[in-house]
Amino acid sequence: MKIVYMGTPDFAVGALKSIADAGHMVSLVITQPDKAKGRSNKLVPTPVKQAATDLGIEVFQPEKIKSNEAVEKIKKCKPDAIVVAAYGQILPEKILEIPKYGCINIHASLLPKYRGAAPIEWSIIDGCDKTGVTTMYMEKGLDTGDMIEKAEVIIEAGDTGKTLHDKLAVEGAKLIITTLKALEEGTAVRTKQNDEESTYAHMLTKELGKLDFNMPAQRLERLIRGLIPWPCAYTTIENKTAKILLAKVTDENDEKYNDAKPGEIVEVTKKNFTVKCKEGSLTILNLQPEGKKAMDAASYLNGNKLSVHTFVGE
Repeated sequence: MKIVYMGTPDFAVGALKSIADAGHMVSLVITQPDKAKGRSNKLVPTPVKQAATDLGIEVFQPEKIKSNEAVEKIKKCKPDAIVVAAYGQILPEKILEIPKYGCINIHASLLPKYRGAAPIEWSIIDGCDKTGVTTMYMEKGLDTGDMIEKAEVIIEAGDTGKTLHDKLAVEGAKLIITTLKALEEGTAVRTKQNDEESTYAHMLTKELGKLDFNMPAQRLERLIRGLIPWPCAYTTIENKTAKILLAKVTDENDEKYNDAKPGEIVEVTKKNFTVKCKEGSLTILNLQPEGKKAMDAASYLNGNKLSVHTFVGE
């Protein structure tokens, strides 16, 4: 099949490679413009651009995908299908109508749950026991098109946004191949989404990572895992900001914590320290103090004396 591929971040790299490896003709890869990073403001290519360059595929990086230039360039490719994975812009109807088999999106959730920008992270934060990948026909609505195929992935107790992202990227790269085969053979089944079962995965913000110890410890532990690698959960310890990278929920029935208030340090050992939450307590295992590298709590405590009954956060 003649394919135009659209994607930007790491999540979209595996699917591009698998489509090329399967023998499909990827005539064009469309990705977001390079962005300046670091103090030098040096332009850095997107992960998908780098992958496409390595594969010898032409790359196009329009500022706006709805521009006449972008539409005409895609039309000239005469694609059988356009495959989209985390591209980063909404496709106009005039592009959706171009390919013979439609525009096919690889979405990192079991639709209709977690439509939107951050389905991977929210599935962890909300305590789901499984998630997955869905291939779907794109339409004007946000992730509302008919579904084609799904692949389920179990969310393990220690999964972070990063580890779950990597698992789903692998599944997405596999699923798009079977989906393209079904499209080509005319066996693809369209399944409408039940809008009443839909949920929305809001875009992540730095403010989302602020730990509120007036919430249950279990919720905060999931928030910490879900927000790795970005934006990361954080709090203030002795008036300095620290990212919290790993924590565990401590037994809620421990009597010595009963009279403590949310945010109060209830125990300090050589290896870690524990903070009272609204329900249960959170033992901090790994953190990154302001201006320093990530470290385990034992290393942090070697250079910072914390006392029971003092408070973290606001």
